[in-house]
Amino acid sequence: MAIADKRLQRREIITKAVCGKGRKFSTITHTVTPPHHPTSILGAWIINHQYEAVKSGDGIEVIGSYDINIWYSYNKNSQTDVAKETISYVELVPLSYVDPKHRSSTEEVSAEATQEPNCVEATISSNGSAVLIRVEREFAVEMVAETKVCVVVDPNGFDDDGKDVDFGLGDDGDFEDLDSDLLEDDL
Repeated sequence: MAIADKRLQRREIITKAVCGKGRKFSTITHTVTPPHHPTSILGAWIINHQYEAVKSGDGIEVIGSYDINIWYSYNKNSQTDVAKETISYVELVPLSYVDPKHRSSTEEVSAEATQEPNCVEATISSNGSAVLIRVEREFAVEMVAETKVCVVVDPNGFDDDGKDVDFGLGDDGDFEDLDSDLLEDDL
């Protein structure tokens, strides 16, 4: 056995860590039927977005809702109104990375809307009685759980106070080769 093998040992530490991650971008089209046949769309927006994350199989479900408001004109552009509709959705976000050694009984999931639901297009349907709303949204999800991490341990400890640590950033002319035109002045 080598000298290093006698001096160093390994330990398994149980810790909470990010054990799964995923991201999903989606585009969906909703059909909203206002009380009057629209002549033109004056505006469309999404408000009151609420959601929560739930573990589901190999992914995380984002369950939520939002309100669609459409400002439109009708009666040959002589009057206006606002049509409102609440949309509920369930978005399954697959986990692209999962730690196989995590403890499933300790899983906690979370979701973040990296792009809030946003209306990117509003058009009147071909029959003229409804409005088609194209919505984009994106979610990033994480699963935190307990897992094992293996570390190397020196049983003799570490007595250095850190004053003699050399990070290799001496005045050896390391920065002479930098092109000053590539540096940003705004920093």
